[in-house]
Amino acid sequence: MKSALVTGGSAGIGLALARMLKEDGYALTLAARRPEPLEEAAHELEAEGIAANLADADECTRVVAAHAERFGGMDVLVNSAGIGIGGSIAEQQTKAFDLQLGVNLRAALVITRESLPLLRASRGHVINLASIAGTIPTPGLAVYGATKAALISFTDSLNREEADHGIRATAICPAFVATKMTDWTGLPAEEQIQTSDIVELVRAILRLSPKARVPRVVIERIGDVV
Repeated sequence: MKSALVTGGSAGIGLALARMLKEDGYALTLAARRPEPLEEAAHELEAEGIAANLADADECTRVVAAHAERFGGMDVLVNSAGIGIGGSIAEQQTKAFDLQLGVNLRAALVITRESLPLLRASRGHVINLASIAGTIPTPGLAVYGATKAALISFTDSLNREEADHGIRATAICPAFVATKMTDWTGLPAEEQIQTSDIVELVRAILRLSPKARVPRVVIERIGDVV
């Protein structure tokens, strides 16, 4: 059976993608920080749920090892775990820098590295949830945007490094998506990009023929000036 590992898989975009993967026949491992929503999502999707602090590199390694032990392989990796802390560079404390770098970037690097032997065997896909903030200036989200820009760059380099192994990586770069993470914007949910939009794009990417690769997808929100 095909299998997928989804970080940040208990809520928001990660959960929406996990549901799509379940519908399309993938066995799942979900990794997330908070045990209660993770348990609920894992029960719904008949998935392996692993509570983990992905800011800790050892925890990232543990998540991949648990997936490999249960399923023996991996066809899709979704790096969806992320955190955004608003505020100018002048205002943010170093611990806020560290948390965003750890969860948004280092976790994706470590989990991808540990997953490569499995993904090489399956000639699999890596889906990295980046952000439009990684492609344009984002005052007030400068650190978050920097982590997402780095994730986009990592995706491009990964594609070059792993092409001979058949691995394909895509950075998904949306503007505001209607999830709890964007409640702070005050935008009504209907004025935002929907998780279903992200699902449809990722589903199409996963169904491409073996020689087709989409390095990144930028999804703008109508009404934004970029």
